[in-house]
Amino acid sequence: MTHPTGLSDRALPLFDSDECHPANGAASAPAQPSYIRDHRKRLRDRFLAGGADALPDYEMLELVLFRAIPRRDVKPLAHALLDSFGDFSGVLSAPAHRLSAIDGVGEAVICELKVVEAAAHRLSQARIRRRHVLSSWDALLDYCRTTMAHRATEQFRVFFLDRKNTLIADEQQAQGTVDHVPVYPREIVKRALLLDASALILVHNHPSGDPTPSQADIAMTAQVASAAEALSIVLHDHVIIGRSRELSFRAEGLL
Repeated sequence: MTHPTGLSDRALPLFDSDECHPANGAASAPAQPSYIRDHRKRLRDRFLAGGADALPDYEMLELVLFRAIPRRDVKPLAHALLDSFGDFSGVLSAPAHRLSAIDGVGEAVICELKVVEAAAHRLSQARIRRRHVLSSWDALLDYCRTTMAHRATEQFRVFFLDRKNTLIADEQQAQGTVDHVPVYPREIVKRALLLDASALILVHNHPSGDPTPSQADIAMTAQVASAAEALSIVLHDHVIIGRSRELSFRAEGLL
């Protein structure tokens, strides 16, 4: 698929054309211009030598875009994505329909970005799965930031813990609009009983970026705490995730 900018949006085979040779009798793919090939090699070498800290956001995006757009300069597209979504995380977590509105972005680019996003989510989730959550609090917050901080709509999650405060389930309970998400305390407690959970941690995000709780947030938390307490289930905390910081009800004396 060719876009008005001239960017070729085609998925690469398993190996890039500058990393393998076509089989006998197979037609050779058009060669990359040498300046693009050399630039890509330099970026890869810098990344392998110094990791992500060695590259600014636009160059990290270039690395992701290389496979989706094999023989074109992707730097302008990387800058366009950052201009639209703010930073590397914002680009990865942007909804597909908004990504597709950027000139030069097609199905292959969206797929590459969403694969990287999904990999980040799985990695951060693996760090808390079957772990003692209260002693892995920073890992839990990292996971919540990764999965929720840049969402355009509110999402409400519940972490269900056993008697040793080990995570037994991480579930999305509801998804809402830009400033509201429906939460039903009875359903949360009912689910806890089905999972034989002994404790809960509530988490939701504020797409506005400000994690300050609303009166509705405070009232809902009190209702969940009351319903849980009646069944000897502990509500450890309710965390609101903002763009650059989070707020703990426990730490703020709201729970």
